[in-house]
Amino acid sequence: MSSFDETNRQSAEEIARQEAEQNRIAAEIAELSQLGYQYLKENLLESAEENFHKILEYEPENNYALVGLGDSARKRGDYRAAIEYYQKCLEHHPDNNYALFGLADCYKSLKHFNHAIKIWERYLHHDDRNVTVLTRVADAYRKVKDFKRSEELYHRVLEMEEDNPYALIGLGHLNYDFKNYEQALHYWSRMYDKKGDQVDIRVLTSMGNCHRKMKTFADGVEYFEKALEKEPKNFYALFGLADCYRGLGDQEKSLTYWNRILQKEPTNKVILTRAGDAYRNMGDLEHAEEYYKAALNIEFDTYAILGLALISKQHGRYREAIQSLESLVQQDPKNHRLYMEIADCHLKLGDKSKALEVLIEVQKQGVRSRHVFEMAERIKHSVSS
Repeated sequence: MSSFDETNRQSAEEIARQEAEQNRIAAEIAELSQLGYQYLKENLLESAEENFHKILEYEPENNYALVGLGDSARKRGDYRAAIEYYQKCLEHHPDNNYALFGLADCYKSLKHFNHAIKIWERYLHHDDRNVTVLTRVADAYRKVKDFKRSEELYHRVLEMEEDNPYALIGLGHLNYDFKNYEQALHYWSRMYDKKGDQVDIRVLTSMGNCHRKMKTFADGVEYFEKALEKEPKNFYALFGLADCYRGLGDQEKSLTYWNRILQKEPTNKVILTRAGDAYRNMGDLEHAEEYYKAALNIEFDTYAILGLALISKQHGRYREAIQSLESLVQQDPKNHRLYMEIADCHLKLGDKSKALEVLIEVQKQGVRSRHVFEMAERIKHSVSS
């Protein structure tokens, strides 16, 4: 055999050997990738990462391994590490949908909603009918207060899936955030009409909250009671019921639910002051004072101080009440109710000119209130008559 033939034979053998090695590596990468994603599915994250890192030893830019490592880090809640893997994948594979999805989801979890939106919009260029992504982008636009774009995307989802629960819930929250309570109620009612008593408890409390905001308290009671049937200790249902009964003027029932919350959260100062208000409105000043002081033992609370000042006022301790109220004015100088209570104390002390001075002062500070104006006019009229 000539040296030329020998060289050709050796070259052919080398090529065959290299091809065989490449095939072996490709098969091993495929097996490692399959195993890695299986481990990922089973939440065996260390084993999954071990397989993906082995792939990167062969192919440092392998998109399956980089996305897999990103997904694993995201599952662990290490969003910054996940971002690095997804970004590295996108440097070499800019249209990889899995990397785009994971990257956007990481930004969302870190509350970087504008970054998330940019990535999800990139995703939609390649797949604009992915309902999951569309609802997530709509959610992100809702978070950044872009009502129009958020609404548009939610409605696009509903065009594809008429009763998509995520779109209906999202539209409910979107309208609620923008104080369109009747419209929010419309979307949540669609879910309720479809699922009835099987609907998620959060839909029931959200519907109840719409009625609270619209001051249709009796209708709100119905939904909060249904929520409470599902979860007897649910904070939002208990709070909603208490607040609805407060709005209906039924202080006794309101107090029942404030106290049920306090059984579980005895140091919740907001609820302590609400319960104090209920006792005060029922005329039980002793218990009211006890609850207000309990709230203040936790930390400073404007409403607890106000409650105690009003108790002092009811006991006829007008100067003590004025002193407490004036301390609150320093904390909240735009609160017209404080000035009205101070003015009323001065009236009870027989000092109309001082009461009028307080009301004129608050108007000079730019606080516009019909109630302040009307009270000042009544005092002026009584002085001149």
